[in-house]
Amino acid sequence: MDIRKELEKRILIIDGAMGTMIQRYKLAEADYRGERFRDWHCDVKGNNDLLNITQPHIITEIHKKYLDAGADIIETNTFSSTAIAMADYEMQSLAYELNVAAAKCAKEAIKQSGKTAWVAGAIGPLNKTLSLSPDVNNPGFRAVTFDEVVTAYYEQVKGLVDGGVDVLLIETIFDTLNAKGAIFAIKKYFRDTKKEPLPVMISGTITDASGRTLSGQTLEAFYTSVMHAKPLSIGLNCALGAKEMRPHIEELSQIASCYVSAYPNAGLPNAMGEYDERPEDTGHYLEEWAKEGFVNIVGGCCGTTPDHIRHIAEHVKGIAPRPLPIVEKELV
Repeated sequence: MDIRKELEKRILIIDGAMGTMIQRYKLAEADYRGERFRDWHCDVKGNNDLLNITQPHIITEIHKKYLDAGADIIETNTFSSTAIAMADYEMQSLAYELNVAAAKCAKEAIKQSGKTAWVAGAIGPLNKTLSLSPDVNNPGFRAVTFDEVVTAYYEQVKGLVDGGVDVLLIETIFDTLNAKGAIFAIKKYFRDTKKEPLPVMISGTITDASGRTLSGQTLEAFYTSVMHAKPLSIGLNCALGAKEMRPHIEELSQIASCYVSAYPNAGLPNAMGEYDERPEDTGHYLEEWAKEGFVNIVGGCCGTTPDHIRHIAEHVKGIAPRPLPIVEKELV
């Protein structure tokens, strides 16, 4: 099915947190390593993306739980699957393979579920930023260059497309310049390969009550900065719970000429860094957004589980999606 046609009919559900679900398996260092990386020279526990290769059945099982809960869009387990991010584990050479493997895990889960769903290739924000210096004593210093960011994202896009994803999702954007690197890499890849371009979803992160991204942009400035990509949707995820994210989603729904997505955390973390918001509460918040006509795609981020997604799906079922605004083109 064409995802655009489906978005005209109903609100689509995107899945919840991958890391939260992986934590439930209580995996040890040996589980992350598997047989192939048994003698790897540094610790790899915590490298969740590596599980696409060493424990693919776990990743597929998590995807299937979200599909069974009502998800229409499942995100690949590739939040850190770039050479830049994988350098933390000295596994830069695995970036392409990780993305292909992750896409296959997601596609296998859809096959097992027997339902129609879309695989979104998740493209994370990187652990290095183009807009901010990591050295407080040298504000002009950058830990990475724009060309290096583009090269890393290009390899990731190639892996995701070769693995068979349906959509590309640039998510959890805290630095719009990084996102521009991802957008450029996507456009360059499809230009180079002459393949039919995939739809692109873009999702930013408002980090606090100021209503700005970590690199200082207002929501409207962020939107204006990425709309040249002509995305399928633009939205917000992570950092905030639904209660705190509401005014920002309302603002975005009023300015966006494309579809709007929202997948907040399960509230704000407690003192132990855990999330306490009950699934039914998350469902009620997002039901209100849907009734107000703010959203086209909803789901969950950190702390959310298949139970959260099930409640969200039940609460927004039957509510009309936000209609696309009619944008008047005129010369000033």
